[in-house]
Amino acid sequence: MASGKVMIFMGDGYGKSAAALGIAMKRASRGDRIVIIQFLKGKGMTDSEFTKRLEPEIKLFRFEKSDADYMDRSPEEQEEAAVNIRNGLGFARKVLTTGECNLLILDEVLEVVNKGIISVDDLKELVESGNDTDVIITGSEMNVEVCRFADRISEICNVQFRNF
Repeated sequence: MASGKVMIFMGDGYGKSAAALGIAMKRASRGDRIVIIQFLKGKGMTDSEFTKRLEPEIKLFRFEKSDADYMDRSPEEQEEAAVNIRNGLGFARKVLTTGECNLLILDEVLEVVNKGIISVDDLKELVESGNDTDVIITGSEMNVEVCRFADRISEICNVQFRNF
């Protein structure tokens, strides 16, 4: 990657996607163009309706067609979801290579790697395909090899958790 930075929000705590969205809003307020691609969240998330109101500065994309959790799907449905996820990653590559945005957020892409849908090398190649585009990656479990191409890693953990 030429000069874009890679930041990772990982851990079992609540708030990884929210932290990435906070950075997106800060960057959008400075005039940057933001693209968020969400993986493994299904299509029924209500928070995406709010995020859609932030367009055109922040654009949100999901390529999955099911509301069900990936692990709750049949093997056939998982394969269909994997194809849709790979299409989303192809779109991410296009966004990076064309310079369509200044910040690309790959929300829950660490889980895509952990489930074996793509390899660490695939993710590294994708992230490095952007010239000056910064990339934020989120997910619960960190693959040690992903750490090697990150500029900053923030671990988010629950110390105490109550719904509010």
